[in-house]
Order: sequence, then C-alpha cells, then structure tokens
Amino acid sequence: MSLKLTEALQKTVDSLTQTFADKVIEVYQSSGDTFIRVETDAIIDISNHLKNELHYIYLSDVFGIDRYTSEERFEVVYNLLSLRDQTRVFIKVRCEEENPEVESVTSVWPAAGWPEREVYDMFGVKFRNHPDLRRIFLPEDFQYYPLRKEFPLLGIPGSIELPSTTPDSD
Repeated sequence: MSLKLTEALQKTVDSLTQTFADKVIEVYQSSGDTFIRVETDAIIDISNHLKNELHYIYLSDVFGIDRYTSEERFEVVYNLLSLRDQTRVFIKVRCEEENPEVESVTSVWPAAGWPEREVYDMFGVKFRNHPDLRRIFLPEDFQYYPLRKEFPLLGIPGSIELPSTTPDSD
C-alpha cells in the first residue's frame, strides 16, 4: 500500500524509517492522519529525534487504547504537531497486559505529565521515570482501571464510596 503524504510528512516518515529502521514497525494512514507504530523501548530516542531534528515541538495529547487482545493489549498514542511544517503524526507503542509499562516522555515534552497520569489512572499503564505518577480522577487505593474493556459499565458495587442520595434532614 502506498501512502499519499505531503512532502513534510514524507520527510518525517523517511527520517524515522532510515534513522530507526529496526524500531519502526508500521506506517499507515487512517482518516487522513499518519500513524507510526514503533518499538516501545525506542520511544525516548524517537521522541528526541522528532522534537530536535524534525521540529515536532508540540505534544497535543497522549492517550491509551485497550485493544483487548491476547498479545500487546494496550497501546499508548502520542499526538504530535510540527508547527513549522503544519503536520501531525501519531506515534504508537504497545505493551502487554501483565505489568503494562512504557518510558515516560516527560523528559522530552514536559506537557506529557498530566496525560500520562490520565492513561495510568484509566488503563493502568505505568510510565517509568515519570516525575509524579499518581492517579488523577480516582483515589490512590482504587484497585481498578475504568477504561479497560473488562470493567463493568455500571462499575463495581462497593469499590468506591459514593455520596448519599438522600436529602439531609435539618
């Protein structure tokens, strides 16, 4: 399958596939966006290259995906923009269901701090070397991850104390 990329996006893809030939797994387009899946252990080197050499200085978002598969269940996706070239790429890494872990990119893009915490809170993916990896929405002692596919839609009864719904009598 041939990709129809702008000149700037083609430069990005070529640079990554040449510099990190053994670490780039897949390049594809979907809905007009370009996705580059890379080896999990190369995320810091690739992030540094994207920021310093290819000018992807703006990390717009980091989000998680539960693929609900037996291998490489979780995916972490980095939404990057090059303001200079007016291009966007999505860098993807995958991790296993047992002890999902990815290196934090906060050393490259400090703005990754909060979105990485959200991925941790909702999916349970841990980010090594994150400066403040703790839950954002849920209590620290909450044992579950609500955006995992096996989490019940109505929640787990008794897993978290809910406020009373009866009116106070004064």
